[in-house]
Amino acid sequence: MLRKIRQTLAIVFFAMVTLLFLDFTGTLHVWFGWMAEIQFLPALLALNIGVVVFLLLLTLLFGRIYCSIICPLGVFQDVVSWISGKRKGKKHRFAYSPALTWLRYAVLVLFVIACIAGINSFVALLAPYSSYGRMASNLFAPLWQWGNNVLAYLAERVGSYAFYETEVWIKSLPTFILALITFVVIGVLAWHNGRTYCNTVCPVGTLLGVVSRFSLYRPVIDVEQCKNCRLCAKKCKSACIDLEKHQIDYSRCVACMDCLDACKHGAIHYENRFRQERETNTGNSKEASDSSRRSFLTLATTLTVGSVLKAKEKKVDGGLAPIIDKKKPERQTPILPPGAGDKRHFAQHCTACQLCVSECPNGVLRPSANLTTFMQPQMSYERGYCRPECMRCAEVCPTGAISLNTLADKVSTQVGHAVFVKELCVVQRDGVSCGNCARHCPTGSIQMVAENPDDPESPRYPVVNVETCIGCGACENLCPSRPYSAIYVEGHERQRLV
Repeated sequence: MLRKIRQTLAIVFFAMVTLLFLDFTGTLHVWFGWMAEIQFLPALLALNIGVVVFLLLLTLLFGRIYCSIICPLGVFQDVVSWISGKRKGKKHRFAYSPALTWLRYAVLVLFVIACIAGINSFVALLAPYSSYGRMASNLFAPLWQWGNNVLAYLAERVGSYAFYETEVWIKSLPTFILALITFVVIGVLAWHNGRTYCNTVCPVGTLLGVVSRFSLYRPVIDVEQCKNCRLCAKKCKSACIDLEKHQIDYSRCVACMDCLDACKHGAIHYENRFRQERETNTGNSKEASDSSRRSFLTLATTLTVGSVLKAKEKKVDGGLAPIIDKKKPERQTPILPPGAGDKRHFAQHCTACQLCVSECPNGVLRPSANLTTFMQPQMSYERGYCRPECMRCAEVCPTGAISLNTLADKVSTQVGHAVFVKELCVVQRDGVSCGNCARHCPTGSIQMVAENPDDPESPRYPVVNVETCIGCGACENLCPSRPYSAIYVEGHERQRLV
């Protein structure tokens, strides 16, 4: 019973968190965005003390429930391990192995040092939520979008427009390659050894493992009833049940409850660790079992109901028609998303989970290839520009790295300023009249000025007011010059209000 409840909750969390990365319309975040906000590292970086304390208390009460239900990377490993176990003769393939304590704590220490020192690439590489987000955004999302495009094609043939086609493209080749490597490494480890990654590499798993040593409710082996059949150890994907000593390593146990179902003799029970002896009376035993079930059901209610957020209205922007053959200009300073504040604040709080990149409706955000900010989102305008009415990135960010309260904050935040390159302008190069950048500037910061005010036939060129320009990129994106735009946005290390 406990195992089925755990599996149901895990499936719900895993499916919803995955859909947050796949849903290019942004509608699911109204209801399930809180699932990203209760991930451990994002909550820690966002200084969301309530969530961090809740997760620690949850672990102190019931063990590493976070790893087996809430963490998408943990559930992903369970899915891979479950598929592997369906092979013939592989149903009971695990065995106890001593903990690699030195490796676990070495990785945790390096992770903490990297967090303090601001080595964000290393942090993003090891953080479980970021690792899964990287895989979902770069590997799963294209497959989802291709499937959507097939449905859109078929629906259009029968006169239905329930689906619309979306563009599928690789936002960053280095990040895509790293996501593929992450998928292969974690997938292979889970295929052969279950939760090896969780219990040897994952710093969040190690930290929660320290707390779970003192958990109130835990699986307990009844030595008198144990027949040493080893079925529990063979089903334990954490390899933490030592039947020679009839002990369980609770720092590695993820409270999956597989051992409870595997034991045919009722020798393993999920119960209060302070109980001095187990009741032998049938009625008392049933009452104790019901009590543990009620505790687990209370947990289920807390996870699924207690964190529901009030939905608020959102706008979904369909984006622009694709513009081809546009190349990225050489910017001296990368453009941070509006609401990032400054370079240092953003680097310290962003976990590079790629959720904002997946949700950007205009294809403006993409992972950085710079080693110092590797995989963290930056803005570029080859495929669209940052619409004034859109603040999706701030709405989905679970850490507060991108923070906007209202659309008024969005349209008044200067992320950069436009720079005009006369030699690339079609007015100079082709001798035609344009003014496209001035017509589409949402802040009116670009004016077309005659090169020779005394000549009515003089060509007119754009002049940028850098004090009012917010760096939205409309001018760069809509500039007809190819392959490089004649006007582009240069980023600011520190954003300001205009």
